[in-house]
Amino acid sequence: MRSEAPVQPARRALLRGALACCIAGAALPPRSARANDVRVGGPAPPATLVTLDGERIATADLAGQVVILTFWATWCEPCRAELPLLSQYAQRHAAQGLRVLGFGLDTPDRLAEVRAIAAGLSFPVGLLANSSAQGYGRIWRLPVNFVIDRTGRLVMDGWKEKAPSWTPERLEQVVTPLLG
Repeated sequence: MRSEAPVQPARRALLRGALACCIAGAALPPRSARANDVRVGGPAPPATLVTLDGERIATADLAGQVVILTFWATWCEPCRAELPLLSQYAQRHAAQGLRVLGFGLDTPDRLAEVRAIAAGLSFPVGLLANSSAQGYGRIWRLPVNFVIDRTGRLVMDGWKEKAPSWTPERLEQVVTPLLG
């Protein structure tokens, strides 16, 4: 007959610790989406812009419209070059259901400069509280843009674009067909 050796105190403590970690891990909220989690063709992660005037604009409230999310900063030269183009395009196609939401990645000490740029744009702008956008991951490259179609599906993932800035040709190729 075989007798079982008593579980040693150190081993028992280790097992309790492992069990506690498993229980704690199960209780954690799901992790935030990362850039690699965004999928073209799938539902676009929800996003909410808090404008410089305090208005909240959620992509969920823009159902039935085509939405461009653009992430930019005052210190980013390619961003500053594409903002006027994007503004003109947005103004030209607003009646067709195009909305652009501009997320600035500047710090509050640059608010005056952000406001000056935003004053010349046809779309709402707000400051992103940190460099992460829920559902889109940490914004580490600028500019970066995402396009959501009228059904709420992501049709362009800015992380995957080799040439991230908008050009008139890219807007015509990617966005214009969605407006018809």
